[in-house]
Amino acid sequence: MAKRILVVEDNDLNRKLFCDVLKANGCEVEPIADGELALNAARAFAPDLVIMDIQLPNISGIDLIAAFKKDASLMDVPILAVTAYAGKGDEERIRDAGAESYLSKPVSINPFMAAVNALLDG
Repeated sequence: MAKRILVVEDNDLNRKLFCDVLKANGCEVEPIADGELALNAARAFAPDLVIMDIQLPNISGIDLIAAFKKDASLMDVPILAVTAYAGKGDEERIRDAGAESYLSKPVSINPFMAAVNALLDG
């Protein structure tokens, strides 16, 4: 059965790239451009993994990760944070919010899929 992955990314090109790569690897994907819709979309889609951009309009990805981890139906879903913000302390803040893994942009396909597979197999 195909793994279900929710992709929360406001940048159209990044969202399309992530979805295309995941589909090519046999995953079922649900793209979300607006972080404010992510929780409801996740509840409806029941993903095996969430790929979360950190810099989103209207809501911080860090706040969204924390909200996922407080939601009883979503708290066990692993989150891969993907962000252009890779400054000192950022990874620690993102992991403290509840993300299981972290990649900085620009993302290369092989490390991206390695991170995805590690979380799906974990």
